Amino acid sequence: MLSFPNAKINIGLNVLSKREDGYHNIDSCMYPVPWRDVLEIIPADKFKFSQTGLAIEGDQKENLCVKAYHSLKEPFDLPPVEIHLHKVIPTGAGLGGGSSDGAFTLRLLNRIFDLGLGIDELEKYASKLGSDCPFFIQNMPKMASGRGTELKPINLDLANYYIAIICPEIHVSTEQAYSGIGLSSPDSPLSKRLSRPINEWKSNVTNDFESSIFPEYPDIKEIKSNMYQKGAVFASMSGSGSAVYGLFKKEPRIEEKPGNRVFIKLLEKL
Repeated sequence: MLSFPNAKINIGLNVLSKREDGYHNIDSCMYPVPWRDVLEIIPADKFKFSQTGLAIEGDQKENLCVKAYHSLKEPFDLPPVEIHLHKVIPTGAGLGGGSSDGAFTLRLLNRIFDLGLGIDELEKYASKLGSDCPFFIQNMPKMASGRGTELKPINLDLANYYIAIICPEIHVSTEQAYSGIGLSSPDSPLSKRLSRPINEWKSNVTNDFESSIFPEYPDIKEIKSNMYQKGAVFASMSGSGSAVYGLFKKEPRIEEKPGNRVFIKLLEKL
């Protein structure tokens, strides 16, 4: 059975406080975007995971697709499967591609083996895989709080805006991003600021990671500046980087420089 795990962007990301469990409390809006990997799961005689497309660093045992399978294997006595992942979404870019792969694996296994898991149960399993994973269970615009796993719906529709995403050949690890982050104290909740017209977001909606990432990686800062020069109504780094996206009323012309990956798409109604 085939599935197509998609990416997400963060529209605003405020890091509010350090938690006792080592994570941080955040306030962010996650929005799905149609940049997709390809995931296939089929019954097999023994478990196997294979991967093509963009390279993924690290041990395959740590891949979230593999972890997702094993998280359900024991409680539901799952038979062996073969999982193949074709990677299209760049890694280490703040687009949640790995988290999406893990969450979609849970969703697909639930369908294939008719496990009967509801949304809440799937989100609980997803939260054990990673902070961004629960978002991809419902895969709709959500306000994320706590360590990112506490999700509430937000009435936000970017249909008919073009989104351009540029991923430079720069990998920013989550640990590295948080090591230089300062805590913020916004005057109002992000959801209230996002209720304003999009052309006002530039001065009201911020990603706190930009203040620590941009000085170290000026190329990422330059990409954001270029988005505005090309007419973006709003531009931001997504998550902890390194991807930068822009929202445009008209299809932008983005030059694909060596090493950069570019995605441009007209967003449709969710």
